Amino acid sequence: MLGWISANWGTIAVCSVVIILAALAVRSLVKDKKQGKSSCGCGCSSCAMSGQCHKK
Repeated sequence: MLGWISANWGTIAVCSVVIILAALAVRSLVKDKKQGKSSCGCGCSSCAMSGQCHKK
């Protein structure tokens, strides 16, 4: 097992960084959604689905 880890440490490190970045992105999206911010950044006034994602 230790031999496999030492032979693949670069791949393990890169995968770990990618997983961490993806988790941070998801956390940011969830946080913005809870605060009522739009994920597209362009506002909802001209969106046909504005009543569906931001119910009052």
